[in-house]
Amino acid sequence: MATHKKKIAIMTSGGDSPGMNAVVRAVVRMSIYMNCEPFCVYEGYEGLVRGGDYIKAASWTDVRGFLSEGGTLIGTARCMAFFERPGRLTAAKNLVLNGIDALIICGGDGSLTGADKFRAEWPSLLDELVSTQQLKPEQVAPFRHLNLVGLVGSIDNDLSGTDATIGAYSALSRICEMVDYIEATATSHSRAFVIEVMGRHCGWLALMAGVATGADFLFIPEKPRQDNWREEMCEIVKKHRNWGKRKTIVIVAEGARDRFGNKITCGMIKDLLADKNGLALDTRITTLGHVQRGGTAVAYDRMLGTLQGVEAVKAVLEATPDTETCFIAVTENKITRKPLMKAVRETKEVSKLIDEQKFDKAMSLRDTEFSDQYQSYMMTTAMGLDIDITLPQEKVSVFPIVEMSNEDILLTPAQRMKIGFINVGAPAGGMNAAVRAGVAYCRARGHEPVAIHNGFAGFARHHGDEPVGAVRPFDWLEVDNWASKGGSEIGTNRELPEESGMEHIAYLIKKYEFDALFLIGGFEAFHAVSQLRKARDRFPSLCIPMALLPATISNNVPGTEYSHKAVGPATLQS
Repeated sequence: MATHKKKIAIMTSGGDSPGMNAVVRAVVRMSIYMNCEPFCVYEGYEGLVRGGDYIKAASWTDVRGFLSEGGTLIGTARCMAFFERPGRLTAAKNLVLNGIDALIICGGDGSLTGADKFRAEWPSLLDELVSTQQLKPEQVAPFRHLNLVGLVGSIDNDLSGTDATIGAYSALSRICEMVDYIEATATSHSRAFVIEVMGRHCGWLALMAGVATGADFLFIPEKPRQDNWREEMCEIVKKHRNWGKRKTIVIVAEGARDRFGNKITCGMIKDLLADKNGLALDTRITTLGHVQRGGTAVAYDRMLGTLQGVEAVKAVLEATPDTETCFIAVTENKITRKPLMKAVRETKEVSKLIDEQKFDKAMSLRDTEFSDQYQSYMMTTAMGLDIDITLPQEKVSVFPIVEMSNEDILLTPAQRMKIGFINVGAPAGGMNAAVRAGVAYCRARGHEPVAIHNGFAGFARHHGDEPVGAVRPFDWLEVDNWASKGGSEIGTNRELPEESGMEHIAYLIKKYEFDALFLIGGFEAFHAVSQLRKARDRFPSLCIPMALLPATISNNVPGTEYSHKAVGPATLQS
């Protein structure tokens, strides 16, 4: 007797996000690989309710070319009918008529909540279809249980329980690209730009864009500025202008508000920057809007959508009637399954806390990376100013937030160090951003950052050149523009310390009185640190703190999963 293949349907719902097509492609092809029959539901829940040609079988070739396409090629639409039980009843009937009892949905928290409700009602919906004689008992008998798995497609990256949602990094890339374009005209005309990005209850896009582009100021819903935010912003902008900056970039999440819950608009910020009695800056507003959703997915979202789509098929095939509805998450670079409704409840709790003006608690419910990024942004942007900086302590059940001023951040003279920055190996994207963040962090703490140009070769041979040697202090105005620059602005070289002469390198470290070294580079940098460490017995001047930040397109540095991510040199704290 021939056995029937299990039929698995994939649909996209809610707002579109780059990477959804990667999910569809992966689900279709993984289903075929697992000897199942894949179906595509077109136009989201609307297609589920309408049935007919909106639910079609998909072949391997049907999804050819999906991976590089933006948006969702199977469509998405808002469906009011699905909010009511009669609509869900019709949707259940359409699935049964097509022989489908496994559904994979890619969408936001609203779409996934509706899916969980649909699954919970499934047995009663089938009973009603039989009792109203829309279907016969033998038709529904093989489909008494609906297997359902969710994938999070959202550019806001706002769902609890996962490090990234499908489409978030593509939207972030689009924002950074647009800010880079805007910076060119802002610099030309010495203007200020107020840029609004998406994020009604989640400031992830605004925060990460601020970190990645080196914005002068930002507003996010989870962490409103102090009551004196107007004076604070003007002080920072004025300080940056006094340093010689010709542009001012302020990034605002659409859900930004003050500590009393009052909305902060781009117009308010523009008026403040343009005030003739204040900064008197020529100020423009740019709302990026749906540009953030558009375009093709970046490599990360293509990979994430593919890997999660494959895992979703495995999950529906392994599900039982007692299995809790799950969604596919990524946690510390591992694809995992997590309870769907628990994540939805936690996500809605953050929105509720923001509306109730319980901002510290809302901030605590974001992951630790979010708080760390906020701290890093504040310390690299507001350095030298007496304003509050958020420093998260160890995360416990209630996440403590400590407000500290720059006077608290600044180390005593005895604790401060002279730190040499050196790039080793081939240039890689992110090197300059890492140097910029490191220099800003050092300045905020009171350390003295010094550039060693052109690697160990430049250090050994050109340290004393006239009029400009390889060892020289950083010019902050120049470094501040490095966040979006490729390559290595201080130069880099593959030569290792032993090739340059270990005795000579040790002598130069002593001569220039370096208290620490911060190396940025690939496997050559890793090898260089190893050589310096092994030579400590022979040269006491090498007995200083050394930190390596992996930066290479080869991603081959031991001990790290990613080698191109620029972060602040926290290991140099003293």
